[in-house]
Amino acid sequence: MSDQTRQSFLQRIGNLTRSATSLRARIRRGIGRSSPEVAEPESEAAPVEVTRQTRTPDGQCIYAIGDVHGRCDLLKKLVEQIEEDSKSLPNGTKRVLVFLGDYIDRGLQSKDVIDFLQSEQVQAFERVFLMGNHEEALLRFLNDVNFGKQWVRYGGAETLYSYGLQPPPNARAAMQSHEAMQAYQRAWDKVWTEFRNRLPENHLKFYQGLQHYHVAGDYLFVHAGLRPGEELEKQTVRDMLWIREEFLDAPEQFPQVVVHGHTPTDAVFRDNRRIGLDTGAFISGKLSAVRLFGDEVSFLST
Repeated sequence: MSDQTRQSFLQRIGNLTRSATSLRARIRRGIGRSSPEVAEPESEAAPVEVTRQTRTPDGQCIYAIGDVHGRCDLLKKLVEQIEEDSKSLPNGTKRVLVFLGDYIDRGLQSKDVIDFLQSEQVQAFERVFLMGNHEEALLRFLNDVNFGKQWVRYGGAETLYSYGLQPPPNARAAMQSHEAMQAYQRAWDKVWTEFRNRLPENHLKFYQGLQHYHVAGDYLFVHAGLRPGEELEKQTVRDMLWIREEFLDAPEQFPQVVVHGHTPTDAVFRDNRRIGLDTGAFISGKLSAVRLFGDEVSFLST
């Protein structure tokens, strides 16, 4: 796919998603919680002048990485860049990697990503692993076989493939008869049982141990964002993993600059409120990170 074709594709589906997400928000306000939404990249916003002064904790350099979505190839490249960049830091500087969640789904190297995150290649850094809505979905599937039908519609099929499993065929065929529906359910039961058996224990502990947010200096790291007007202690996990428009478009600042992923854009976004790092790696081939050191802010990408 050429750069021009890819950018046109991202812009078209971004416009559709922006409208659909706004509609979902209105529906939620009217009738309650919606079903999980599927993000698609949005068009790039115009540059914004940043005037807010922020700092990391003294002696600490933080590299925050956006949504990986099963692209272990890109993750390895970006970590290599970060390792090379960190060589220029003063001696004694604590080097921290913060991962913003959504390690899995949509990309066929999902299992490889988790293996890499637990390998010696990232052991030189202090590591903070945050939960994304896609890891939440995996954990939900582990406890509820029926959720698999929904999970595969927004990327779970690729994760199952990466663990050596194939999800059952499209559910539409199962609607043809009662017998077909029963066979479809039995197929899901088998996949569910096999997945629970095949999932390595260290992977399960990784998923179960993911944090919902991390605060360091003048920055707060979270997968999706925060609900405006609510104190941190009153924020819900649902919002931290799923929120979009209500967070993205609100004018008021939070006590810290929020560093997040979840909503893909053509390029990283930065203003006085937030830094958005999801650049749609699974389709764009661009995995992005922010480097925060003292009052310095810079970006790296594949």
